[in-house]
Amino acid sequence: MTEQINAADWQAKVLDAKEPVLVDFFATWCGPCKMMAPVIDEVAAEKAGEVKVYKIDIDDNMEIAQKYGVMSIPTFIVFKNGEPAAKTLGAQPKENILALF
Repeated sequence: MTEQINAADWQAKVLDAKEPVLVDFFATWCGPCKMMAPVIDEVAAEKAGEVKVYKIDIDDNMEIAQKYGVMSIPTFIVFKNGEPAAKTLGAQPKENILALF
């Protein structure tokens, strides 16, 4: 199960991370987000030790979603050195998520 973070965790877990971080911007009511959850869990397991993978609920963390231009969900953003490095929207095959790194 991919760890869910919130605004209080954002700086330490995402922006200050030494390794790349994949953030899954989702909402509990979003069908495609639920469909992607097992895929994101697989990515987290495959890349364990190389990257960090977190989920963030846009309904509870609207300011972060707005800051990074999240207009539709699911949105997946890879952060490197605290900056967005790659982004994709919507349900995707696992290969597309892995290609973001």
